[in-house]
Amino acid sequence: MNEAEKSKMLVGTEAAKYVKDGMKVGLGSGSTAYWMVKALGERVQQGLDIIGVPTSAQTEKWAQEFGVPTTDLSEVSALDITIDGADEVDQNLQLIKGGGGALLREKMVAIAADKLLIIVDQSKVVDHLGEYPLPIEVVPFGWNLTAKRIAALGYEPTIRLSGDTHYITDNGNIILDCKFGKITQPAKLHEQLIQLVGVVETGLFINMTDTVIVGNQGGINVLEKK
Repeated sequence: MNEAEKSKMLVGTEAAKYVKDGMKVGLGSGSTAYWMVKALGERVQQGLDIIGVPTSAQTEKWAQEFGVPTTDLSEVSALDITIDGADEVDQNLQLIKGGGGALLREKMVAIAADKLLIIVDQSKVVDHLGEYPLPIEVVPFGWNLTAKRIAALGYEPTIRLSGDTHYITDNGNIILDCKFGKITQPAKLHEQLIQLVGVVETGLFINMTDTVIVGNQGGINVLEKK
């Protein structure tokens, strides 16, 4: 296991400690969330009583593999906590998510929770969002026109591929990855994009988290919103 994977395991295991008996838990997606789900599975085997709401088909498979009971978001009124990863975290704890393609479900599960806990390795912590291409989920119908509307705002959308075909989300949509450079006003950018017809959701998660657990060489660091 390389150092990056060790950091992911460390923060995923630490995040699982925030989950208490009787909680309804949003289960995030991605390689760091894998370790969190695994750690929760170990605690379930020891008697922890929880129910999880997966944010992707892949996460649901991990939950089944590790013995974490799950339900659908439509079956719960609210969640106690959601634990998820991120592609970028800035100094104000604003996020870019969606590198794994699950941004819509991730945001729906995140806003249903009383607390959103983000887990990342040190490489994901940045001064400004935007070096990582921003994922935007759009409907397939007329997607090229939606891409042109985004491009008209001065940005560079590229359709995400899976092999030789368009990447399809769990919701049957496609993703445009957009290069923005430095994003200095993420809330304004999100509002600008979400108003475009054809855009389903953006990977900008604004004012949604107060706590980020960061893995670095040999340990963890907890960032709290100022």
